[in-house]
Amino acid sequence: MSEDRLYVVTNDQISPARERLGRLLLWGSGALLVLVALAQILAHRGDTAASVGALVENWRPTLYAWCLFITAYCASLVIRFGERGKRQLFIAPATIFIASMVIFPLIFALTIAFSDWNLSSLDGQQFNGFDNIRQMWGDRFYWNALGNMVFYTALIAVEYVIAFGLALLLNSQIRARKFFRVAFLLPLMLSPVAVSWMIGKSMFEGRFGPIARIARELGWQNPSFFGNADLAPYLIAALDAWTFIPFMMIMLLAGLQAIPRDIQEAARVDGANPWQNFWEVTFPLMLPVSITAIMIRIIFKLKLADIIINVTSGGPGGATDSVTSYIFREYRDRSNVGYGTMLAVVYLVLIVIGFTIFIKLVSRWMRPRY
Repeated sequence: MSEDRLYVVTNDQISPARERLGRLLLWGSGALLVLVALAQILAHRGDTAASVGALVENWRPTLYAWCLFITAYCASLVIRFGERGKRQLFIAPATIFIASMVIFPLIFALTIAFSDWNLSSLDGQQFNGFDNIRQMWGDRFYWNALGNMVFYTALIAVEYVIAFGLALLLNSQIRARKFFRVAFLLPLMLSPVAVSWMIGKSMFEGRFGPIARIARELGWQNPSFFGNADLAPYLIAALDAWTFIPFMMIMLLAGLQAIPRDIQEAARVDGANPWQNFWEVTFPLMLPVSITAIMIRIIFKLKLADIIINVTSGGPGGATDSVTSYIFREYRDRSNVGYGTMLAVVYLVLIVIGFTIFIKLVSRWMRPRY
């Protein structure tokens, strides 16, 4: 018992005055941070006096107030909780990092999203309320890009089937298995920009590309692969799939190798044929790995932009556009920071809602039934 007591940390007796001091330190620094940030936002809107505007002409005062709040937060933990507060300081860096790298930039993005800020204008950032939302609601190109993202994301089901088939093939006893494992991973080692130029711009080039020449030999007079609004989205999806199918394949292959062979041998002894062995044994055991691979693939797919920007720039007529590539052009071509940020924020909200629904459905589907 004496040795166990060495590891017990008793709670300190915190006086009410000390508790009030800790709370005052925390809430006072928080109020100061809010006031400085509010003055910063109002200064950029031009609603403050010239002296205040000069004081907060950049974001340094807000940064200093944030550093002061972090220091006060750590000190408040020790003042209010004593030894328990010192232990909580070990998780404080993670909390501060999340707040600094996620929450604070998100708040900053919201201030930009509700403003008219065009880099080619001399007026600077001007608050415009819900004008960006009204513009987005009537922007058919943005909704078209969202529809394209639904199409691209739905094709992950096809990619999953192909990746699972390759994983089963490479997990079986075939000749040159190690060579094929390395060969199938080569597309994953290439940059999507390199893939877009090497295949999209070279092999599918309409005049001198090798595939275009073969198409002319087969009777297609003027092959224009990426100029066809019906064909171009499938080619973009194929280029992206060729790059990232090996990623899903290697995850599924690792899952297959982790399945104990005794289970599959027991199923064969019980009389299960190869299809029953796969559907009743292998596939259910692979569900956690499969869901993880699909979720990570969806995250990569939702960021699809580089191949589109390099090959088609969203054309023809927005047929291949993704939300990310459309937002990129809104920033680069039109220098419309405020409207582009609003599109990005709405896209983020839709992603969070979609992933929440997806995770709930998957959890309900994978819940054991007795």
